[in-house]
Amino acid sequence: MSRYLDMIDSPRDLKKLHNGQLEVLAQEIREEIVRTVSRTGGHLASNLGVVELTIALHRTFDAPNDKIVWDVSHQAYAHKLITGRRERFRTLRQHGGLSGFANPKESEYDAFAAGHASTAVSAALGMAAARDRRGGGEKVIAVIGDGALTGGTALEALYQGHTGTRDFLVVLNDNEMSISPNVGAIARYLNRLITNPLYNRFNRALDRLLVKIPRVGARLVRWRGRLLESIKSLLVPGFFFEEMGFRYFGPIAGHNLRFLLDVLKGVKAERRPVLLHVVTRKGKGYAPAEAAPEAFHSAPKFEPLTGRPKGRPGPVTYTEVFARTLCELAGRDERVVAITAAMAKGTGLDAFKESFPKRFHDVGIAEEHAVVFAAGLAMAGMRPVVAVYSTFLQRAYDQILHDVCLQKLPVVFAVDRAGLVGEDGPTHHGVFDVSFLGMMPNMTVLAPKDERELRDMLHFALGHEGPVAVRYPKGEGTGVDLAAPVETLVYGRGVLERPVDRLRAGAGDDAAILAVGPMVGVALEAAARLEREGWSVMVGNPRFLKPLDEALLGLAASTGRVFTLEEHVLRGGFGSAVADWLADRARERVACRRIGIPDAFVEHGSREVLREQLGLTPEGVARRVRAALSAARIPNEAGG
Repeated sequence: MSRYLDMIDSPRDLKKLHNGQLEVLAQEIREEIVRTVSRTGGHLASNLGVVELTIALHRTFDAPNDKIVWDVSHQAYAHKLITGRRERFRTLRQHGGLSGFANPKESEYDAFAAGHASTAVSAALGMAAARDRRGGGEKVIAVIGDGALTGGTALEALYQGHTGTRDFLVVLNDNEMSISPNVGAIARYLNRLITNPLYNRFNRALDRLLVKIPRVGARLVRWRGRLLESIKSLLVPGFFFEEMGFRYFGPIAGHNLRFLLDVLKGVKAERRPVLLHVVTRKGKGYAPAEAAPEAFHSAPKFEPLTGRPKGRPGPVTYTEVFARTLCELAGRDERVVAITAAMAKGTGLDAFKESFPKRFHDVGIAEEHAVVFAAGLAMAGMRPVVAVYSTFLQRAYDQILHDVCLQKLPVVFAVDRAGLVGEDGPTHHGVFDVSFLGMMPNMTVLAPKDERELRDMLHFALGHEGPVAVRYPKGEGTGVDLAAPVETLVYGRGVLERPVDRLRAGAGDDAAILAVGPMVGVALEAAARLEREGWSVMVGNPRFLKPLDEALLGLAASTGRVFTLEEHVLRGGFGSAVADWLADRARERVACRRIGIPDAFVEHGSREVLREQLGLTPEGVARRVRAALSAARIPNEAGG
């Protein structure tokens, strides 16, 4: 039996289906999303929650002429399925396949690229202002979740949203609010009334009639308007948005497709800025996701029937080691507090919250506030730990520099997902943090080679008098023994992982590789391969990316050939710092080559595929070193 979904090649095809068929289509889309994400992994709960809303928007508006901007855009799977990408949907988040986010390079229906929260209202407002400037007629719609609305950028945009902009719609997708039946019924009745074109025409005609009454007409119009708005503000929670100049409609049931279509039809006729409040349920239609929406926010591959993750459990993850260690340290020191920006589970702080609820702070999607809040805590004698993904820490650059580093405050940044993160792609790769953290005075930056070093570094960080960033990768550790005693790190001191006594007897070293974090293991494997070919390669683990271990660098420089290896962009990365160190000491006879990520965004794909593509594998590194050592002369390079 054919599906309605197989008949949808563009949003125009939605207009051929009646409401009953659209409801069947919504179920087919949910089934397709569950089937695909169970194989590829991805954002499940949020996508299942917006299926009816997506259908209603595309049925009502005329994309791609009308612009639909998805905030974060991790909820755009249904959007992709009905905008000509159904046949490629099985390639979701795979290398060379569909992105897990909106991407204008992928489709003209994707109005704006996104991967971070709270940007949609600003972007859509800019598009609307540009349209007004050139006299266009297209509609502009921003779809933003209640979580993203906690971000300062979204609120700043809303403050501006009403100033001279027309035909601008913000859809607030609220998947947290619970509406009691009576309030929902009242809101439903009011919205049917106030979105009715006849009602609105009557109101405008009444205003024109009242204003003609001598002396008191204008006052009657104002009095009538204030009375209606006062009554409305008591019945529906839109007063906040009305005060900012938006006409508010809602809250309305986001899974009642027929009602959504009716309301959107009325809203479409509005000429002033409108905020439509839609209530949805994360994971709608898939019982495991409805029961545990947070677990299915960004889901690994799973069994569709049960929702259970596929595969066997591996070694403990870096995130789990961070969480355990932080709880252990907090148990010894009451000054330790933890801060997250709406990522308690993702950063492992849900465990801290359970153990120390009064010392846990979730500030919402507000990274800038999180950092300044931490600075205030540190100034008052606490030891705050800000747990944040590397890609999201970018949003708080000014606050780290101005509010933490300038005052040399003891704030610890637990920088999770540092390096390549895989299928989430360019908006989520954590490959820029060393560049912006390393240039900040008073900042100390560390990178562990394994989960044991992560534990040791957290002990060091919480005892250091100044800001410290510990960057560690996504996923499982190496499986090292975590029962070993904690090593007390010496400030600014690295370690020689492959010393001279392990190399060819009686021979000097041919080269040195200074490797960052998880790349230490890659460097050791590369050096072992080269040793079998007769080359002697030293491997150093700097541990501290700032400050540099000058003794270790000097030892590496004594070989005459230094290679740096990092899962980070080359510009401003660890390799750049090493090259600067060599240049400042006039080491012109030392050849320095940097291996890392070039000056380009890395697309999505598995970490294994991306590392292979970038030459960040043992064989890729060995190939680079082998070619250099085989050459008669290696010129100094500024870049990889």
